[in-house]
Amino acid sequence: MPAFTHREFWQMDFPERLAALRKGHGLTQQALADQVGIHVLQIRRYEGGTSQPTLDVIRRLARALRVSADELVFDKDERGPSDEFRIQFEAVSQLPEEDRKVVKALLDGMIVKHQAKRMVGSLSS
Repeated sequence: MPAFTHREFWQMDFPERLAALRKGHGLTQQALADQVGIHVLQIRRYEGGTSQPTLDVIRRLARALRVSADELVFDKDERGPSDEFRIQFEAVSQLPEEDRKVVKALLDGMIVKHQAKRMVGSLSS
């Protein structure tokens, strides 16, 4: 289990996040390098912030550490939708066009409702 809080994790930059995830999985730098198929010196460079991995290596690191590439690379506020929403969006994209329009209208309505509540709340404050 990782020795850092969820909040601390998202305040880390890439080198810190990589090291924290590796340690959280109980992996040495050598073990991670072996799983990813790169030299251990590269892991040291990534964790030291002196080198940046290629997209292919990021993908392999993410798989080895059982996280998405987004979680590995981006801060929380820079990431796209959660995995749960991503799966739902993929399912919606498989619906017939008419059903997709209904889902979009429902989402638009909920967003407008939320924005209106926020605006009314800020006016009354």
